Amino acid sequence: MSVHLSAWGGPVETRRRHRIVVIGGGTAGITVAARLRRAGQRDVAVVEPSLRHAYQPLWTLVGGGRAPLRESLRPQRSVMPRGVRWIRRAATAVDPDAREVALDDGGTVRYEQLVVCPGIQLDWDHVPGLADGLGRDGLSSNYLAETAPATWRFIRDTRSGSAVFSMPPGAIKCAGAPQKIAYLAADHWRRQGVLDRIDIHLVLPGDTMFGVPEFARVLADVARRYGINVHFGSEVTQVDPAAREVVVTKLATGAKTTLPYTMAHLVPPQSAPDWIKKSPLAATDDPAGYVEIDKHTMRHVRHPDVWALGDAGSSPNSKTGAAVRKQAPVLVENLLAALDGREPTAAYTGYASCPLTTARDKMLLAEFDYSGRPTPSIPLIDTMRERTDMWHLKRRGLPFLYWNLMLRGLA
Repeated sequence: MSVHLSAWGGPVETRRRHRIVVIGGGTAGITVAARLRRAGQRDVAVVEPSLRHAYQPLWTLVGGGRAPLRESLRPQRSVMPRGVRWIRRAATAVDPDAREVALDDGGTVRYEQLVVCPGIQLDWDHVPGLADGLGRDGLSSNYLAETAPATWRFIRDTRSGSAVFSMPPGAIKCAGAPQKIAYLAADHWRRQGVLDRIDIHLVLPGDTMFGVPEFARVLADVARRYGINVHFGSEVTQVDPAAREVVVTKLATGAKTTLPYTMAHLVPPQSAPDWIKKSPLAATDDPAGYVEIDKHTMRHVRHPDVWALGDAGSSPNSKTGAAVRKQAPVLVENLLAALDGREPTAAYTGYASCPLTTARDKMLLAEFDYSGRPTPSIPLIDTMRERTDMWHLKRRGLPFLYWNLMLRGLA
């Protein structure tokens, strides 16, 4: 134990020092830690305050009444790789010059190599009224475990009226999720024979349904099939939970429209955690504050001992678990090379996939990379159309892959 002057002021007892420190015990952090252990690294620590680990992609199905919430949650200790030191605190700052992470208890952790993957921040307060009404009076969001079950309750209770589904501008985790729940709801109402009594609105910031044209065309057909009114180039900028109304603003002109809702599923704007925005790790010209990394090597562009992947990284890929699955082996290979004094040579190509649930038993598997072109990975199957077998992949196959292979560093 030693005493030194911390970059955050005053003398601090340094209780911890590890060769490799991973900030974040979510999908990215656990996957990287497991791969490092399998590669023979014995001194790995994960900084993570939560006692619960969540498989968040299942929350869309929870909100759509197609899966129970309990299947998405496990104790954090059950996924922590054996031999990894779990530091049950939250990171609050990083001093890359001192190679030091500050913790919320006033302590610090020093490192030789740092992997930053604390996840993404949900900026609920950026939409006035949104946080106040969540979980009641028809207003919900699948982006929280606590409110995803309420989404299904509000969908079931809606037999007529209007429904609003929204996606915010900027990068968000699982960019397909705001659409998926709209299609699950619409298919439920169709099966209940009430779809023609419900006015459905989908608010999207872009000028197409999806960033890859091949998939955008399929989703446009899906929206037409359900009679969904799509508001392109728009965002929800205000919510009045008492009146059950949202304000929709055109991004190009600022023109505003008020939409009533019987039920609404709204997604907040998202960004890097505030402490990362304020740190030397963030890009100075990025208001979202993501960790500035080389998009191929996952290495920080200014601090060679710092790496990042997952939702908090600046790489311009879709923020999905599938992206993490491809980023993690690249990062680990390059980090190990750095420990050996070699230059990183492994490269991430931007692969991501978005399992787009288009009905209660059908799914479109959108796979793509930095080129913006489809990159299907399943041989002999046309994944560029809605399929029932892809639904079973979403419901059973991907959760199995996640819990049993990915988090163990095997996939």
